[in-house]
This record gives sequence, C-alpha cells and structure tokens, in this order.
Amino acid sequence: MTVTALPKIELHLHLEGAAPPAFIAGLAKEKNIDIKGIFGPDGDYSYRDFWHFIDVYHTACTTLQSPEDYHRLTMTVLENQAESGVVYSELSLSPDFCGGRDLGAWREYLHAIREASAEAERDLGIVSRGIVTCIRHFGPEKARETARCAAETAGDWLRGFGIAGDEKMLQPKDFRWSFDLAREAGLRLTAHAGEWGGPESVRDALNDLEVERIGHGVRSIEDLALVDALAERGVFLEVCPGSNVALGIYPSFRDHPIGRLFDRGVKVTISTDDPPFFHTTMAREYEMLHDAFDWDEAVFGQIAATSLDAAFCDADTKARIRARLEAAHA
Repeated sequence: MTVTALPKIELHLHLEGAAPPAFIAGLAKEKNIDIKGIFGPDGDYSYRDFWHFIDVYHTACTTLQSPEDYHRLTMTVLENQAESGVVYSELSLSPDFCGGRDLGAWREYLHAIREASAEAERDLGIVSRGIVTCIRHFGPEKARETARCAAETAGDWLRGFGIAGDEKMLQPKDFRWSFDLAREAGLRLTAHAGEWGGPESVRDALNDLEVERIGHGVRSIEDLALVDALAERGVFLEVCPGSNVALGIYPSFRDHPIGRLFDRGVKVTISTDDPPFFHTTMAREYEMLHDAFDWDEAVFGQIAATSLDAAFCDADTKARIRARLEAAHA
C-alpha cells in the first residue's frame, strides 16, 4: 500500500474554504452574481497574499445563500475527501456565513449540513463532525453571537468551537467569554494560532482560551521551550503544511517544521485547511511529506492514530474509526 492510499483523518478543514472554484462559479452563475474577479485565467482562485485570500474567501461565500447551497457544498466536499482516502473529517463552519448568526436560520443551515453528512457516511463511508468557528476579525461581539448559536446546537454532530481569521487583529483574551460559553455547553475547544502570530500567540491561546488543540501552531518551532511544553502537555497541533507553503510562511515542504515538531514529541496532525485555494488534497499532503521527510507507512499510521486521539467525536465513533485504521495497517 502506498502512503497516499492510507486511511486519513482530517481535523482542520474550513467547509467554505473547501469549495472547489467551479462549484462557487456555478452558484454565482445560477444566482447572477458577478464574482469573476476572484478567479484567475485558469479558473482557480486568485489572491496575492493571506489578507487578500481572506477577501477572496469572503467573496466566494456570498454565493452560499441557502441551506440547500450548504447541503450541496457539504456533499461535494465530503466526496472529494473520500476520494483522497479520508475516513473521518471535522468540518469548521460558521453561523456568520450560515444565516448571519441568527439562531433560527443557523438551525436550518445546520440541519442541511447534517443531512449531507449522514448521506456521505451512508454512501461513501466518510464520517464527519462539526466545529463552529467564530471569525476573529469580525470582533468579540459577533463572536458572542456565534458562540450562542454553537451552544444552543451542541450535540452528537456539533462537537467543537474554535476561532479563525486574521491573527494580527485583537487578542485571544478578547474572546474568552465566547469560549467559556462554548465550554459550558460541552463543546471541545481549538484556536488558530502560531500561523501568522509567533510563538507568543500559541501561549496566549492556551492560557487565555484553555484550548486542547491549536490550529496550525507551526511557529512554535521558533521557541523550543514552548515546543517541549507542547509535547509535555500533550497539546495537539492541527498542522496544514500545504497551506503554510502556499501562503509563503515556509518556502517548501522540506523547510516546513512539522518534521522537527514530530521528532521532538509534539502531537502533530495533518490537514489541508482550504484545499482548493492551496492546490492540495490529503493524498497530496501525504505524498509531499513522504518525499520531504521519507516518512513511511508506520509514521503516517502513528499520525493518524494521534489525529483520532485528538478528534472531538464520541468514544463509540472513535472505536469504529480506529478499527478501520488498524485494519488498513494490519
């Protein structure tokens, strides 16, 4: 078995950011929305840097206007993941885009997404769960509304709460109220940090928001005392190498710190972030990491097991997925 054919677990995938450009272009045509400026001559998403990427991302989301749109999107994304060998996926989604943080509308969107998730599990064998994500650059007050939506709909499918967006705006402590509410509702917690912010952003997320996972977290490598603390505390990093390379944080996979983090005992996982934007898939991530670090089936098996340990799903779901991983590596 090649490493690309191994069963994979993905924990850091933005649902809207996983929309293929052709899917978004098709919605725009159906609704007569002019978003041609977000695409390049080849039809792919086109952006200059991370901050322009955010603008393009938001523009693409303007085509997603109904629960039915999100049902179609979720099916498309899960079909693509299944083709890449993903057996369990956690989808980051936000009431900001699903009904404008109105609880009633959010329930309708979430119902459509859950229906698509159940259909994909039945037909494709891929299991998915949801993480509500507030948007950092939208500010703390809107994050509170997002957290209320999450708290009111927490349950068997919606398992987590996190924060994404521009790390250079505001501080993690500004969002503590939202994270406290989510925690009280039984949601597990994660936060983007250590991507555009340095090691101190990771410390702040851990200390101020009390999360158990860090989205990205790769710039922890700039502070080896922090790296060792992450390993000792068992903090999981949702690492997205292809995203980091595409956005210019690191020049190549070979220069990416995931190998050094892994070697120092940090619990790293592998994800794609916003795969069509970064021209990647989970299979490609495995292939590139194999080429860069000569990782073999055993290493990827260890990382998949770590990813399952980090997953926010319930124990019965983990047992089902673990059996699939073990069968593949037997």
